[in-house]
Amino acid sequence: MKNAPHRIAILILAAGASSRMGKPKQLLPWRDTTLLGQAIRTAKASKASEILSVLGANAEKIRSGVTEPFAFTENTAWELGMGSSIAHGTASLMGSDKDIEGILIMLADQPLIEESYLNLLIDHSIRHKDKIIATTYKHRAGVPALFPKPYFEALLKLNKDFGAKQLLQKEGGHIIRVSAGQNIIDIDTSEDYEQLKHKNETEH
Repeated sequence: MKNAPHRIAILILAAGASSRMGKPKQLLPWRDTTLLGQAIRTAKASKASEILSVLGANAEKIRSGVTEPFAFTENTAWELGMGSSIAHGTASLMGSDKDIEGILIMLADQPLIEESYLNLLIDHSIRHKDKIIATTYKHRAGVPALFPKPYFEALLKLNKDFGAKQLLQKEGGHIIRVSAGQNIIDIDTSEDYEQLKHKNETEH
């Protein structure tokens, strides 16, 4: 995490209940840390000027189970979905730093995302200050995604009925898509975790 003239905050979403996993996936071991710990490390290694994690379900357990020092905010309305957590995190960031020029939203369960990719999104945003810089998926744009300041008000209004997915669909003409290759895999089930962990261990 470096003091760059272009001030980008990273918002790490880690508020979900991991219902399909059956236990908090934020605390699943990954390398010598946890999934959330890995996301925090990656964010801190990037060009971002500020990092904030949004906790929700199992907040106390997760906070005490992550050894990486990190700033967090707790969304007590996490059950309303990801849109609620983005809105909550955006409000917290805007309250703490009025000079933020962009918010890069990333997930705690995409451990293959590297700081070089986050920096690539930030570099695109520096060159295209009015555009959303998002990750390309097969038929849509998704996160990690960087929203410039003109979109902060829209982020604050996200809710269970209109989340980031709908916002990205609505603003399709104002999005620059970037490919993360095979690193966009996220972990939802125990099978996902075991397969990805085994693949990662064999490659490192």
